[in-house]
Amino acid sequence: MERTLLRRGAAPRVALIAHDGRKHDLTEWATFNRGTLARCALVATGTTGAMVAEATGLPVDLLLSGPLGGDAQVGAMLVDAKLDLIVFFWDPLTTQPHDVDVKALLRLAVLYNVPIACNRASADFLISSPLFMDAAHLVHRRSERVASPTTP
Repeated sequence: MERTLLRRGAAPRVALIAHDGRKHDLTEWATFNRGTLARCALVATGTTGAMVAEATGLPVDLLLSGPLGGDAQVGAMLVDAKLDLIVFFWDPLTTQPHDVDVKALLRLAVLYNVPIACNRASADFLISSPLFMDAAHLVHRRSERVASPTTP
């Protein structure tokens, strides 16, 4: 089967999130992958999104800061099948005041079968996959998620 690369209107929808201790890492990753991310629709939590937009020059739709509801906004987008990938560089060594939201977001990503990268290595593997820009694959995955989430 021949793969169809995504047209402009069908760009992968990517959410970017990073805890304070990992914002620099995510910004560096986004800068390195600017070419690929330029073909995506980007959304990010507050400070992270502003840092990525400034470093890359790419348009980023900004949500609230994570602890102020941004993680929950990403979760809602995920449930509504509005995301194709989440890149969430979280800090495993620091307790977060909104740990419950973080855990809920990770749970929803698994439940709705949305890929989530929690470090640079997994993020690199996901966006370099031939399936990442494959229109037929994304359309199929989106329709699958709308029909029914993965059963636990």
